[in-house]
Amino acid sequence: MNFMILFIDTTQGDNIIVAVKKNIRGQDEIAAQKKIKAKYAQAEKLLPMIDKMLAQNKLKIKDIKKIKVVNRGGSPDAAIRTSFTALRIGAVTANGLGFALRVPVEGTANGREKLKKGLTPLDMKNYLTGLKKFNVIEPIYSKEPNITQHGT
Repeated sequence: MNFMILFIDTTQGDNIIVAVKKNIRGQDEIAAQKKIKAKYAQAEKLLPMIDKMLAQNKLKIKDIKKIKVVNRGGSPDAAIRTSFTALRIGAVTANGLGFALRVPVEGTANGREKLKKGLTPLDMKNYLTGLKKFNVIEPIYSKEPNITQHGT
């Protein structure tokens, strides 16, 4: 039985990163990973990107049992610029897919660390016993919004 985790990161400046981690009989491996430039187009490109990545790697969306999304950004000393809109797009997409697939969604501040971690024993138990739990995560932005006004 395949257990997959979908990872979404829209906080990397103008890039989108998605990956799928597979757990087959207790062995974790990154089954697919894709990074594209999507300046001001994350909303239009994220879902088709996920669909294409899954199809190219002959993976099925129904095998996703957990979604991890980077939902924190806006640190004033961050090396990479994060827009609040891009952060929200990642969170909303993860929540929508989690709801549709009836799988848990987990927010994280650190994309690389969470991509390394696999499904926990509790995730496996919940899936096997049919206790799939959907939850909502929120985007967390750690600085004041930068809202521009046109024509003033």
